Amino acid sequence: MPIQNKAMLITYSDSMAKNIKETHEVLKEYIGDAIGGVHLLPFFPSTGDRGFAPYRYDVVDSAFGDWDDVEALGKDYYLMFDFMINHISKKSVMYQDFKKNHDASKYSDFFIRWEKFWEAAGKGRPTQKDIDMIYKRKDRAPEQEIEFDDGTKEHLWNTFGEEQIDINVKSKVANEFFKQTLTSMVKHGADLIRLDAFAYAIKKADTNDFFVEPEIWDLLEEVRKILAPYQAEILPEIHEHYTMPKKISEHDYFIYDFVLPMTTLYTLYSGKTNRLANWLKVSPMKQFTTLDTHDGIGVVDAKDILSDDEIDYTSKELYKVGANVKKKYSSAEYHNLDIYQINTTFYSALGDNDKAYLMARAFQIFAPGIPMVYYVGLLAGSNDLELLEKTKEGRNINRHYYTKEEVAKEVQRPVVKNLLALLSWRNKFAAFDLDGSIDVQTPTDTTIKITRKDKDGANVAVLDADAANKTFKITANGETVMEQK
Repeated sequence: MPIQNKAMLITYSDSMAKNIKETHEVLKEYIGDAIGGVHLLPFFPSTGDRGFAPYRYDVVDSAFGDWDDVEALGKDYYLMFDFMINHISKKSVMYQDFKKNHDASKYSDFFIRWEKFWEAAGKGRPTQKDIDMIYKRKDRAPEQEIEFDDGTKEHLWNTFGEEQIDINVKSKVANEFFKQTLTSMVKHGADLIRLDAFAYAIKKADTNDFFVEPEIWDLLEEVRKILAPYQAEILPEIHEHYTMPKKISEHDYFIYDFVLPMTTLYTLYSGKTNRLANWLKVSPMKQFTTLDTHDGIGVVDAKDILSDDEIDYTSKELYKVGANVKKKYSSAEYHNLDIYQINTTFYSALGDNDKAYLMARAFQIFAPGIPMVYYVGLLAGSNDLELLEKTKEGRNINRHYYTKEEVAKEVQRPVVKNLLALLSWRNKFAAFDLDGSIDVQTPTDTTIKITRKDKDGANVAVLDADAANKTFKITANGETVMEQK
């Protein structure tokens, strides 16, 4: 099924029910046509990071089901799978074979061998300057020691968790693995491949090893060529200054709108609509919009769309207004991997306020692009403090496990009913076509009027909203669709 201009759900295989088959049943029974696509978060056998440390991609983790379940889901929804192009688990065949056979292994070039990398860069490398220059996720050099079965030791590049060893994307053996894996994914139903952490994949001396140009474009083009015969697309994932996704967009790839979450929160906290209006005017149509994902709310993404003072104001208001949101939940105490993300559900960030939340989703629906809605957000879920404290994992505050019975109950809440109705309408109404237009006006400091039209101008959707008092009206060709007073 090709990518459709319909809202995409982001969910784990066991978060709205026990497994993929039951999730499919839940979507059909309770969610209906509010969702047209599903981003099924990593469902492959993995050794950590909630699936983001996969050790193979040829099978489905048996706890979630099998390929028949995935393919059945793909008959009703367009699908996105994750491919961790930067790393793979130490439990993988590649790592285990390399550990056993060292230089005799056919995977001896599959990983980035730290000492060899720096030897090639020049004598005496790496220097402290080299290490300081690297864009790191840790407070030390991104390397890990490996002891081979022959008793020798060396280090491998290791950006993320202990299990996630970086792949040498320039090697022939890695490229063969990429081709085999990606083609298998599309044959099993993937219409879109999310390239997780792709910006870390290119390592080059005398750079910060993050989004290294022009090599990063060569890597993306290689993946695009692999998928082209299958009409599948890629979604490169990057949390950084908005100018980086903008560059990716200019190369005609889908991108994420990670600016929208903080900008929307600022709008609803302050009541001022100017920053949101300015962002909507420059956003591309070929993108997926977000308010929430399986990670925290990104802060750095909105830098320079919001001023530093406005970002600081929004962060402080979030902790003040948000329901059960505390700074410590986004700290090292709760294993936060990114100091520039805040751990909370979007609903709780708005104080569990139905009116503010529905307005936020109205903004998302009218923004350029295709809405992505995280499963907790789809059900207007509050922070799960019990799971947070049980696991001491900050991001779990936004990763509640719903049973079928819970979903059946949650969809009866007025805020969820209204959200599902809005999404269903948006999925069908031609004014939101990606080749259409958007016009954004701010009649006053607290109001915004967003007009979406299809290519021919025959269908017109209008959102009139007042961010200060959280009232809005949506019309379709002059007829009222929804009004919040």
